[in-house]
Amino acid sequence: MSEQSAADRLMTGKSWEEFCDTLKSAGRTILAEGSPESPLDRAEGFRYLSRLTRAALETFVEHADPLAPVLHRPVHETAKIGADNPDNYYQHATISGAHEYRVTGTRGSIHYLDFATQSSGVASSGTSRQGGHLDAADLEIGPDGRFEILLSCAPKQGNWLAMTPDTTALIVRQTYLDREREQPAQLRIERLGGAGRPTPLTPEALDAGFRSASGLVVGCAALFSSWAQGFQKHTNQLPKFSDAISMGAGGDPNIGYYHSYWKLAPEEALLIEVKPPACESWNFQLDNHWMESLDYRHHRIHVNKHTARYRPDGSVRIVVAHRDPGVPNWIETAGHSQGTMCFRWIRAEAHPQPMTRVVKLSELPA
Repeated sequence: MSEQSAADRLMTGKSWEEFCDTLKSAGRTILAEGSPESPLDRAEGFRYLSRLTRAALETFVEHADPLAPVLHRPVHETAKIGADNPDNYYQHATISGAHEYRVTGTRGSIHYLDFATQSSGVASSGTSRQGGHLDAADLEIGPDGRFEILLSCAPKQGNWLAMTPDTTALIVRQTYLDREREQPAQLRIERLGGAGRPTPLTPEALDAGFRSASGLVVGCAALFSSWAQGFQKHTNQLPKFSDAISMGAGGDPNIGYYHSYWKLAPEEALLIEVKPPACESWNFQLDNHWMESLDYRHHRIHVNKHTARYRPDGSVRIVVAHRDPGVPNWIETAGHSQGTMCFRWIRAEAHPQPMTRVVKLSELPA
C-alpha cells in the first residue's frame, strides 16, 4: 500500500469503516456452529470481543511505536486471552528487529520472571516465532536488585536477550506464588540511540494500526475458539498440549501445558489427582469456553504450588464443583456449566499426567 493510498483511506473514512466492518465480522465466531448457546456463554463471548478490541487498540494504536516503546499490560483482570494465567502479571512492548533496546529495572520479590522476544502472530494466527528467551534465574543482578538487559540481533556482553530481524514484541511474564506478599519487578524499556519521544502520528501508522487491531480481534477469537472446540474431544481429561502449538501462540518454553475442556452437571464434580514433580511452580485454572480465566478476583477458580493443600504423600487432589463440597482445593465454576481448563508446570523435572474422573457430589471421597 502506497503512502498516498493510506492517507486517502484515512481522509475518506475508509480505514475506520473497514475497522468497524472487520470487528462486526468477528461476531460470526461467537455465533458459529459448535459454540455454546447459553445466555451466559453468549454474553461472555461478545464481551470477549470487546475486551480483545480494547487490548488490540492499546497494542497497535496507543503503544505501537517501536522507536519509543512502552511496557504496558494488554492482558489483565478484565482483558483475557488464551487461558491467561491468574498468577501472572503480563507486560508487552512493541519493538523492532531493526533497532536495539535496553530494559532496566529492579528484580522485586515475585517468584518467576521471564522475558521473550516474538515475531508477529501471538494470540492471532498462532504462527509467532520466538527470537530469544531469558529467565531471571540467569540474570546478572546487582546487590541492590537492579539489572539491565540489552535486546539486539547481534550478541552483547552481560544480560542479553536475542532478537531477530522479524521481532515485533517483547513479552514479559511475572508469576506470583503468593500474590499477597510478593512484589513484581519494576521495569522500563528504551530504544538505544533514540530520544524517547513517540513519532508524530501519521495516516499511514493509524491505518496500519486499525488493520492490525481488527485483525487481532478476528484472528484471536477464531484461533482460541477452534482450540476450545478441539479440546471437547477429550472433555474432563487433561492430556499434554503440543509444545510446538503453544510456542506458536507465544508460550513459555519453560512451561508444560495441559489444555482441555470441562463439562459438569449440577450434582457432578471433576476430580483431578497428581503428585507434583520438583518444579519452579505449578497451577490449575478454570476458564470459560472462550479461554478466558474465570474471575479470580472474586471466585476461587485456580490453585497453585503455594495455595494448594497437599496429601501426606505429596500429591494433590483438586475438586471442580458448582458448590463447595467442604474439601480442600475446591475450584468454583462461578455459574458456568462448561468451559476450558489448563494445568501447567513451570520448569519441572518431569511432566506427570494429571488423572481425572467425574463423580457425583454425594459420592465424593473424603
